[in-house]
Amino acid sequence: MKMVLVFLLALPPAFSAGAQGRFSRSLDLAEGDPFIVVDKQASKLFLVDPVGATLREYGSSCAVNYGPKRSRGDHKTPEGIFKITEVLNSRGLSHDFKDGNGPVPEAYGPWFLRLNVPGFVDIGIHGTPFPESIGTRATEGCIRLRNEDITDLKQRVGVGTTVIILPDPPASGKYAINCYKYISKWF
Repeated sequence: MKMVLVFLLALPPAFSAGAQGRFSRSLDLAEGDPFIVVDKQASKLFLVDPVGATLREYGSSCAVNYGPKRSRGDHKTPEGIFKITEVLNSRGLSHDFKDGNGPVPEAYGPWFLRLNVPGFVDIGIHGTPFPESIGTRATEGCIRLRNEDITDLKQRVGVGTTVIILPDPPASGKYAINCYKYISKWF
């Protein structure tokens, strides 16, 4: 979380937004709304209040391959700023991970929070039947949480919640500085 806080605190002064909190205006948050920060490097998802304080921290799993999502099947997690566009009850949904084991029941756990990733309709934050995968690079592109954690998160966020997915670490240089340079182009 220290890297996330360093990153958030390093954002430009334009992030000052008065009583609503320092990130509200730039992230288009309603007063008091939290936002989500996904740190792919640390395998963590943070629920953050508008002032930048961590409300909740969850272990996560993201895509097997490093770098930003570019095409279907590249097994990369997107990077950037997104919104939750839909909250789906995903109980009963199956998925074939193409590992020779066939379709896996309850593949997305109890909830699927769909993100507005341009060019992709099936990227989101969801649960898993594989809790042992949390903390690893294991997905096809989504952000995976333990089922109890996605249930807790779902109670705290909804359609319109902002989600920041930090980039994978660069080959060289300081991670927080490169995150700042990468994300600051959106503001």
